[in-house]
Amino acid sequence: MTLRFVQVGAGAMGLVWMRTLAAAEGVELVGVADLDTGRARAAVRSVGLDVAVASSLGGLLAVTEADAVLNVTVPAAHTAVNVEALFAGLPVLCEKPAAPTLAEALVQAAAAEATGRLLMISQSRRYYAALAEYRRRIAELGTVGLLTTGFFKGPHFGGFRDEMPQPLLVDMAIHAFDAARHLLGAEPVSVTCESWNPAWSWYRGDAAAAATFLFDDGTRYMFTGSWCAGGLETSWNGEWRASGSGGSATWDGEDRVTSSTGGAVDVPRGGAEEIAGALADFAAALRTGAEPSGAIARNLYSLAMVEAAIRSAESGERVEIGALLERAHADALALPMREEIRECLENNSAGPPK
Repeated sequence: MTLRFVQVGAGAMGLVWMRTLAAAEGVELVGVADLDTGRARAAVRSVGLDVAVASSLGGLLAVTEADAVLNVTVPAAHTAVNVEALFAGLPVLCEKPAAPTLAEALVQAAAAEATGRLLMISQSRRYYAALAEYRRRIAELGTVGLLTTGFFKGPHFGGFRDEMPQPLLVDMAIHAFDAARHLLGAEPVSVTCESWNPAWSWYRGDAAAAATFLFDDGTRYMFTGSWCAGGLETSWNGEWRASGSGGSATWDGEDRVTSSTGGAVDVPRGGAEEIAGALADFAAALRTGAEPSGAIARNLYSLAMVEAAIRSAESGERVEIGALLERAHADALALPMREEIRECLENNSAGPPK
């Protein structure tokens, strides 16, 4: 069965997603919505498609027969688009982060629960063959005491990232934080974090940060990064090292995985990776009914790591993630929302939806 997608958002990342959809088997793009319909039409033409264009999701759904929604809007618009799509009866694949705040993400998770529809967050950097191999090597190390990521890049994006208060932590570090959860098979408990903006930075907000997380299995995870680093840049995935009772393992963020127990291997790219991998995972979930790892309720702790790191950086204090989730739940209940969503939130007063 071919899955018919409508996409909301036709900016730079929207164009990347259009190309991914056009190249994938078993899916079809049938419409694009963007506030700037001229930009949307130009993007559609650039990938050689002829599909419906509208200024809103509602306008698009009125003229298409869609099976799913792809949300590639800016983070501040994610909640409105996702909730509209879910209550229109459609599952959603949404670009990360789920929302600017954990409270809004909890609202989205409750909306998915209330409608019984899948809302999956595209944590695209989970989809690497080398990451899967690195996870296997880490499992061979026995008790892991320390996992580290060094991330150093100097991209000039322009647009909303240049204006964000915490561009590195909010828009990029979530990939590393999410990968750490995936690699360790554990959940974060607390964090201490410092962030700052180097004098030469072209971002308005803090483009550098250092964070140390405690996980519930006792592992410490340390992230050090900069988004205005000139020269000797790392992979977009960063550089990784794990230290355990049985040895150490590293990943260069690309193809090379090395461990003291199994030596080095260059892992060839295999199958669908990055956003193509997220799309394949989402499509498989719709066809089989299996819950993907990026389902919104399972993604909340990755976003919680981001928000906890930011709060720690702002306060100079350790932040407990359980307490943060409790506060976010209270904040979520204060937001305007449909009664069906509120009922689900109230029924999950102890934390994220089950």
